[in-house]
Amino acid sequence: MDTREWLLTNGLGSFASGTVCDARTRTYHGWLIAAIDPPSERTLLLSHLEASLAVGGRVFELGTNLWRDGTIAPHGYELLQTFKIDPVPTWVWGQEGWRLTRQLVMPHDMGENQQDSQFCHRVLVQYRYEGEGAAVLRVRPLVGDRNFHHQQQVDSDLNFSQRVSQQHVLFQSHRPDFIGTLWQLRWTQGSYQRDGFWYMNYHYPEETARGLGDCEDLYSPGCLTVTLQSGETLTLEAKVGETDPQHPTALDFQQAVQAEQQRLADTFAPVADVSAAKPTLWQQLLKAGDQFVVHRSSINGPTVIAGYPWFNDWGRDTLIALPGLALATQRFDLARGLLQTFSRYCDQGLIPNAFPDAGSQPFYNSIDAVLWWIETLGLYLEATQDWEFLTEQYPTVQKIYKAFTAGTLYNISIDASDGLVTWDAPGVALTWMDAVVDGQPVTPRCGKPVEINALWYSALCWAGQWAERLDSQNEGGNPAPLENQTRRYIHHAQQAQASLQKFWNPEQGYFYDTIAPDDRPDPSIRPNAVIALSLRHCGFPEVQSQRVLQVAKERLLTPYGLRSLDPADRHYVGHYAGDPHHRDHAYHQGTVWSWLIGPFIRAWTRFAHAPLPFDGQPLLDHFQQQACLGSISEIFDGDAPHLPQGAIAQAWSVAELLRHFSDMAELK
Repeated sequence: MDTREWLLTNGLGSFASGTVCDARTRTYHGWLIAAIDPPSERTLLLSHLEASLAVGGRVFELGTNLWRDGTIAPHGYELLQTFKIDPVPTWVWGQEGWRLTRQLVMPHDMGENQQDSQFCHRVLVQYRYEGEGAAVLRVRPLVGDRNFHHQQQVDSDLNFSQRVSQQHVLFQSHRPDFIGTLWQLRWTQGSYQRDGFWYMNYHYPEETARGLGDCEDLYSPGCLTVTLQSGETLTLEAKVGETDPQHPTALDFQQAVQAEQQRLADTFAPVADVSAAKPTLWQQLLKAGDQFVVHRSSINGPTVIAGYPWFNDWGRDTLIALPGLALATQRFDLARGLLQTFSRYCDQGLIPNAFPDAGSQPFYNSIDAVLWWIETLGLYLEATQDWEFLTEQYPTVQKIYKAFTAGTLYNISIDASDGLVTWDAPGVALTWMDAVVDGQPVTPRCGKPVEINALWYSALCWAGQWAERLDSQNEGGNPAPLENQTRRYIHHAQQAQASLQKFWNPEQGYFYDTIAPDDRPDPSIRPNAVIALSLRHCGFPEVQSQRVLQVAKERLLTPYGLRSLDPADRHYVGHYAGDPHHRDHAYHQGTVWSWLIGPFIRAWTRFAHAPLPFDGQPLLDHFQQQACLGSISEIFDGDAPHLPQGAIAQAWSVAELLRHFSDMAELK
């Protein structure tokens, strides 16, 4: 069976996902997983439609289900002839004399300033029959109402009501203390017969491999039967809420597909012709990047889902992904909106690593997100020359500098002796290497991490440039404050640059990863040194940088990204597998992170003065042919053959490929 995966999204956090063979292998597989409070409260409503086709006196079961006892039934995958992902997921089942095609589309039915009541979460499904004589198609919805992280079990307190009318049925789950999400199923033709019973013990092997709950029960409320002549179609729509009977929307599948294609064409019109060498691949990448951009209702603005199927939107991930998702694609309004949102939530010199849901508070558990905000603001201003935006945002830059120099949360402060950023807080992990097991960080990096201080140096350089620019624009005003700030930033940048030499480890020809609060250096060879060399303002000399890149090439570089730890290190873990405890221990201890290919390209291009030392085709092949078709996995095993792991589609992985597509496409 082909268990590669596919993904559809709707710009609100809702998504649909499954496998090529049509078996559900994850808790997160379903056709309508709706973000009730975008992009949060993601809830599985429609798992799938179980279909059978009666042709010429024979009944063909088209579904493929994996069961708890290890059986597979039915064997619809044996009838599957073809699958393709573009322009929408399309399956073709058939034998001699008949073919049945199924397609899915998830429309983007929202505007920039829509209110919650106007959000539309829906998926359209179309079946097309071709054959000799008529056929009878039966489709049975399998439904639920549960958090997308959990499984549903038969429960005497759980009931599903249904209200049936012509070509339309409303579903809603009920418990004694809870009323679930109201949603509907509509169809273009056929006869619906309500019955109602449970299918028990679906098995999700991907969850077994992750050491998590792996079985589920799904409810079937009824069955739709339709007779199709050759060339006829059946279209169904699953949608959150109830359709206004006075203004029902047409179930026009092709119109929905064309509208989505036009939306993408309009969105990416400025960069449509960026790649003459591989235009189809470029268009696929643009589409992949767009899947992560969503609306967050609690802030009434844009945000970026870090990865599908299980991640939320995070500050650090959003800002690292922003140059690829928004600047390389010339979505400058999107970039501006994201930067504005983070600025609005700046508190005590930090910005959230997680935005608040309705009624909750943001999480400020990151030391680097705010520094990535300054770095990304600088890249945005370079790309757009939007100096009015600089004037608007400069007070936030001042606030960040003041907070860091005075000291803020987690004992984050500037060491007066060397001008570098340091922090010390037990039990937390504030850098991107943030796995915590049993209350202890797996990679404790208290003190002075190398990439944090590289970001700090770059931030000081940006701040000095901006103060100077604003000073020059301040004609007729009092220039003294800005002049003083310019000098302060420049002086501090010079001090920090000189102090960055503390990270140089001449024995290894590499940078220390972290200098602990007691001044002990950590000689672990990690990719954070490469990140430090990839920023717009780099405080390290060329000779050292070249040596670092040679070591990174030899110890960390793989066809899919950089390892998070040198394989020669005694803490190295070459395979990301097992239960959450084992996986978290491996997460930053050798696992390959595909987003790091971007920093490596930027640093190599700047310092090495040589062609890139790897073949870009494996990563491009992965995007087109492996794991989640049309996206890039979060991580890969550190050991060959570097199997894809983690989230099936990761924002910063796709973003870095967008940012460096020309570099990757030209590699042989």
